[in-house]
Amino acid sequence: MRIFRTVLEQKIWERRQTFEEFVEYAEAFAREHDEAGTLGVRHLQRLAAGRGPNGRPLGQVRPATARLLERILGLSVDELLAAPAASTGASDAVTPARPGHGVIGRIAPTADSRGVDDFGPARQQDIGVPNLAGSFEWLDERSGWTPDTSRRRVRARVGKLTTGDVLDRHIGRASVRRSQIARVLAEYYADDDSRYGTYRAQVGTREIGTSVLSSSAWLNLNCELTPDNDQLALADVEFGASGVSDDVGAKHAVDRLAEDALLDVRVVNAPVYRLLGVDLDGGAISGTVGLAPFVEYALTMDLLERELIDAIKAGRSVQRGGLPMRDRHLPDLATVVGVGDRLCAGGVVGLCAIARPADPYRGDADYALLVQERSGHVLNSARRLAVIPKGFHQPLKDVRADARIGATLRREMEEELFGRSEVDSTVGEGRVAEPMHPKRLSAPMRWLLGEPDRLRLECTGFGLNLVSGNYEFASLIVIEDEEFWPRYGGDVEANWESAGLRLYSSLDRQLIDNLISDESWSNEGLFALLLGLRRLREIGGRRVDLPVIESGALGAS
Repeated sequence: MRIFRTVLEQKIWERRQTFEEFVEYAEAFAREHDEAGTLGVRHLQRLAAGRGPNGRPLGQVRPATARLLERILGLSVDELLAAPAASTGASDAVTPARPGHGVIGRIAPTADSRGVDDFGPARQQDIGVPNLAGSFEWLDERSGWTPDTSRRRVRARVGKLTTGDVLDRHIGRASVRRSQIARVLAEYYADDDSRYGTYRAQVGTREIGTSVLSSSAWLNLNCELTPDNDQLALADVEFGASGVSDDVGAKHAVDRLAEDALLDVRVVNAPVYRLLGVDLDGGAISGTVGLAPFVEYALTMDLLERELIDAIKAGRSVQRGGLPMRDRHLPDLATVVGVGDRLCAGGVVGLCAIARPADPYRGDADYALLVQERSGHVLNSARRLAVIPKGFHQPLKDVRADARIGATLRREMEEELFGRSEVDSTVGEGRVAEPMHPKRLSAPMRWLLGEPDRLRLECTGFGLNLVSGNYEFASLIVIEDEEFWPRYGGDVEANWESAGLRLYSSLDRQLIDNLISDESWSNEGLFALLLGLRRLREIGGRRVDLPVIESGALGAS
């Protein structure tokens, strides 16, 4: 039986974390939730012991640090620093977080006794929480299992893994070259339909290929997202589930949920727009979307990416017949382009260009171009480069009005660039009736929308990503008024979905040329970057010195 000196020490042990791991987690939590508290390993050791240096009594804990610990562990700092009521062993239940505490939208501790389902020796958190409950119910129903079977199977799988194992897998997946993924998929879907091909671009003497399926009519659209042009509409169509999952699909789903639990990946079962049809003729975007539960996508179509990359990494067959999930859900180009007959989720990927005035140190007037390094906590394109914003096309509140592409772009700007957590579907409780109401906008967004010529949104192209069958609306966001940068440039900060934010000058041809060649890009991110740079070169005037990009060549790489 283990004796704990404080409840804090007990809670860290129950999370199967070392002090170093808990400090790392707390630092990430503070950044993502705008908490000012900090925590070092030595400080945590003293708090967990309940004694200061040389055995002296603890002084008062800084309010910011106390608030950080309270939000993570769901108990007051006085409770955390007190001795446990009784000596506690490994079979004790985990105390649930109080309402308003814990981690919203992530895997958080909950009350659940440990018996035959014990997690084993690896460090894990209890995964029986509302954020995964919907996934468990879905998997039980679709696999024909009795209730609670998937939860028990996921727990058993978690007990055989360590966080290090899962991190190694994710890092290994991120190391697979983007061009290799594009080439394998081009070969898998080769010669099916000459009207479509994977998008390629000529940049100088190099030909850059992607996994995004497109056609000449879908590229270089330069469609400004005005109310007249942005006409994607919600159709009154019920979502039809695709049938009971087979054993292979169920195994992949269990593995996915176990990895997500260990890495705190945010999974919230909010509705997403599924594409039913799209028309890009006449300089406008029209078509129809329906609604689908996010978990349906996360545990079916989104699993195709890891199946493919794991096969590439292991040297297994990536031909037809060797990828069971892909062979079932996305076997040929007819299925890929037949979006109305399958689950086709997707979203927007936007290159953001912000006009800046001349600067005596930086040089002439230019555009600041933003690129993100995706966090390991996101569902897809984890640890890869992408343009920003990048987000799923999904309703915020008004399911009909939010169906327009521009609505998602503006929301993602607020969330990913200006830090408004209340428009993030994985954070908060959704009690605001209209989160994008002018009176609730961030100061930068309110200023941008105050005059019609300050912000320009364009759709530059459309494609279907062969990685998971997603639809991708490549976009260009141009902040034309250079007054924005001196006023609000300091307010531009990526949210939890990014591990880092890069900034490039539109006058730095060499660095941008190197950026295009970086193999760590996601394919959809590179698709949007190339189309966006090509368009910006056309309209940017003296603010740009960008590589010549000839896009539109289609076919196998």
